[in-house]
Amino acid sequence: MGDLRYAGAAELRARYSTKEVSPTEHVRATLDLLEETQPELRAFTTVTADLALAQAAEAERLILADGEGAWLGRSLLGVPVSVKDLTPTAGVRTTRGSLLRAHWVPEQDAPAVARLRGAGAVLIGKTSTSEFGWSAGTANRITEPVANPWDRTRSAGGSSGGAAAATAAGIGVAALGTDGAGSIRIPAAFCGVVGYKPTFGRVPYVPMSPEGLSHLGPLARDVATARLVADVIAGPHPDDPLSTPRLPRRSWTGAVRVAWLRWPDESGEVAAIARAAADELGDVVEVEPPFTDPYPHLVTILAAFDAGQRPEDDALSDPFRLRVVEHGRRLSAADLAHALTERQRLLQQVDALMRRFDVVASPTAWIEPFAVDRWRPDDDGDDLDWLAWCRAAYPFNLTGQPAVSVPAGFTAAGLPVGLHLAGRRHEDDLLLDVAERFETARPWRHQYLRRDQG
Repeated sequence: MGDLRYAGAAELRARYSTKEVSPTEHVRATLDLLEETQPELRAFTTVTADLALAQAAEAERLILADGEGAWLGRSLLGVPVSVKDLTPTAGVRTTRGSLLRAHWVPEQDAPAVARLRGAGAVLIGKTSTSEFGWSAGTANRITEPVANPWDRTRSAGGSSGGAAAATAAGIGVAALGTDGAGSIRIPAAFCGVVGYKPTFGRVPYVPMSPEGLSHLGPLARDVATARLVADVIAGPHPDDPLSTPRLPRRSWTGAVRVAWLRWPDESGEVAAIARAAADELGDVVEVEPPFTDPYPHLVTILAAFDAGQRPEDDALSDPFRLRVVEHGRRLSAADLAHALTERQRLLQQVDALMRRFDVVASPTAWIEPFAVDRWRPDDDGDDLDWLAWCRAAYPFNLTGQPAVSVPAGFTAAGLPVGLHLAGRRHEDDLLLDVAERFETARPWRHQYLRRDQG
């Protein structure tokens, strides 16, 4: 694939325009790379090679026939992308990481997938996820665990681990992921890519997220590509009544006020790398989180909605996820009401913080990627602590704010570290502007090439 292996969408379009490479050539090379790396990374549950080559041929035909006009209304023409296996794809198996859906082939695309196709994107396959996206490690009963491209003995994170591993390995320009408690941003940090969770409702989420926590967004190797993909898939859709209208792009002037959330037990190499990287954002003010850890309320909300699973499906469920389901069945209506009340209190507390600052920063995770076959860092604690270590990520699912993880550096072991940035609701453009400025100050694309060269 040469120097296009790690190209962004803009660079690939430029090379298509000048006829230096054709969509068919590039997509074929991408599929070859996928096949070569799949035995070690295991990023994909389903590969759509024939579909991808047909879509690439159509993109090539349009470019040859219309030149620059081919991109009118097709901003992703010929761009290879993958879709997380939680998200329905018409005519393509969608397992949702579960034996319960091992052979499901949807008849209809989710709105975001339909919009990708409409923009000319080329679907190369479905990437692996934990069962129904329940954990921040990508292990399930359908396929083997997803490995980290930087160290195959380590996890790619989750639950969008397949998406992050594929993107970091150069398999496709971008990937579609989902994020209910950090599931885009954690694997992005572990794999050294950009992972963007838009404001809740900015991108329609189908099947619906009844608990109001799940966001659908892109993973990419540069912020501009993530923004482009997010723009394509954004906007209301009748299948998701919580989806919101598009807002006009805003221009921002003046200094951006940045806060560093100083967590009580923040320490270690990963946190130090992220904190040093945050200084590229300018004058950063350190503040204590203005809220207590909302994790118990997150667990109640997640478990309460998972409790709707039919008992006859328990035998085919991930045994660790089943413990969450069983906990949910023991909860009362009062328990859920209390959690939802505390969620609103958190929203008020964070809104007050965001009136003082435009962006809040922290490490995306405090740890290096854990062992590849695990679904959590260790076996300490009880069964319901499975996401407690993602404390920089899940508060912003409860509040619905936009958030992004950007590569911030590497540990002494050569493993990526993510810097987490969160903004005010519906001010995604400002957040991505800040992320792009950070990317310009601390470019990271060369790190992929350095890895491949040993």
